[in-house]
Amino acid sequence: MQRLIPTGDTARPVAFAEAAQPEPEPGEALIKVEAFALNRGETFLLERPRPGLLPGKDIAGLVVQAAADGSGPGIGTRVVGHPAQGGWAEYVAVPTHSLAVLANGIDSVRAAALPLAGITALRLLRTAGSLAGRRVLLTGASGGVGHYVTELAVGAGAELTAVTATPVRGERLAELGAQVVHDVTAAQGPFDVVLESTGGPDLPIALSKVRPGGLLVWCGQASRSPVTLDFFELLGGPERVTIQHFHYAGAPYGPDLAALVRLVERGRLHPEIGRIAGWADTADTLVDLRERRIRGKAVLLTGEGR
Repeated sequence: MQRLIPTGDTARPVAFAEAAQPEPEPGEALIKVEAFALNRGETFLLERPRPGLLPGKDIAGLVVQAAADGSGPGIGTRVVGHPAQGGWAEYVAVPTHSLAVLANGIDSVRAAALPLAGITALRLLRTAGSLAGRRVLLTGASGGVGHYVTELAVGAGAELTAVTATPVRGERLAELGAQVVHDVTAAQGPFDVVLESTGGPDLPIALSKVRPGGLLVWCGQASRSPVTLDFFELLGGPERVTIQHFHYAGAPYGPDLAALVRLVERGRLHPEIGRIAGWADTADTLVDLRERRIRGKAVLLTGEGR
């Protein structure tokens, strides 16, 4: 079969290679991949790929071999999955605890856009707690996670301010009900909850906008710059603010994937997909995603050439 492997070249991060079809473990199903999505974090891993890296964590496709232990969906079932790696390929073995069955009305493109960003959004909002009537600040809002968080938080009754780099990147967020600003300094606090994903100099500014006793959830460092906090500056800011580190990972993923599928099926969640292309364009799409030239998710179709 064909799969994409790292090249170590930042201009062409992946290339096609021949590979053996995966042999699933007893608790894994073999999936014929129809579509997969890219994540910006994966572009960083590809800059200096570790030995043995097989990228790809967001897939949608068809079960062609059911799990030998009897768990999970049967042959011919359309699914969305979140494997640990290896999803940028014609076939991938996925633990059945990290699969969900797709509703008939959800195509593979929208399904592939769900896993990492959607699971992150769900778990991030659970960490934030009840949002009805609360003021929320979201930084780095124009990626896949940001669009999901915005739609779900606004739908839950939050008054959400989203920070995006440019007006164009904020258009859809405004349509979803967010107040959009283009610099964290322009956000009008105080906020009950801050969801901070950029790091660098933005985090201390965002922290200064939290109400006394409020919560800042540190969920990323998209700027790739470390954060410096000054104790004495904090003394002049809001009192008793909680700073909580967040990372989405932790199987099983199947229940959250099933929840995301239900939300899409019921019209309560709409994947924001900035690019759909054949997988021959994966290398170029990775560069554009890394350089923030794509709003929302990028989805590649394995059935469209190489």
